Amino acid sequence: MNATKIIRESLIIFTRYPEPGKTKTRLIPALGAEKAALLHQQMTEHTLAQVKRLQEQRSVRVEIGFAGGDSNLMMQWLGDGLVYTAQGDGDLGARMARSLATVLQNHADHAAIIGTDCPGLNAELLAEAFDQLHWAYDLVLGPAVDGGYYLLGLRRFIPELFVGVEWGSSAVLSQTTAIAKQLNLSVAYLPQLPDVDRPEDLHIWEQRL
Repeated sequence: MNATKIIRESLIIFTRYPEPGKTKTRLIPALGAEKAALLHQQMTEHTLAQVKRLQEQRSVRVEIGFAGGDSNLMMQWLGDGLVYTAQGDGDLGARMARSLATVLQNHADHAAIIGTDCPGLNAELLAEAFDQLHWAYDLVLGPAVDGGYYLLGLRRFIPELFVGVEWGSSAVLSQTTAIAKQLNLSVAYLPQLPDVDRPEDLHIWEQRL
């Protein structure tokens, strides 16, 4: 009888401790520091609720990669049933690369990383991302309307994907796909979704229900 290998799956959620004045800063002119921080708190909790729905369907290790605060503050906020790891120094690419490399080396065969800015990212899309990795795609991307991506999934760590990318710009997705093409990677795409980053995006959050 052939034994079926169990694929270990991990999801990394990048977020920030909701300290007023240090989170969702591009929304402060419209909302004020307190309400911008509250919005970030609510969006993170919304994302985590979808992740918990995913965990009801499949065994996925969840790690919170946090900036600001500390692990105790994060645990008081989001609970003690999660793994908390500080994002550390460097630009977004360096921090994502370090987190994915560690998880794929030590904890998972397949890993995905997400933020908390995309209200439309639900348990079904997260499951689809892991399914695409299971079906042997090298890379899974969830394109964001603003030219970035809301999810990146890998079967193995590919450091080149995080070098030479203009993080925070509208070129992130196109630059990432160009690198993938150069490396001859097979790429699966999730549906394009909007994220909430600027005052003109607030209606996306308000219309989420």
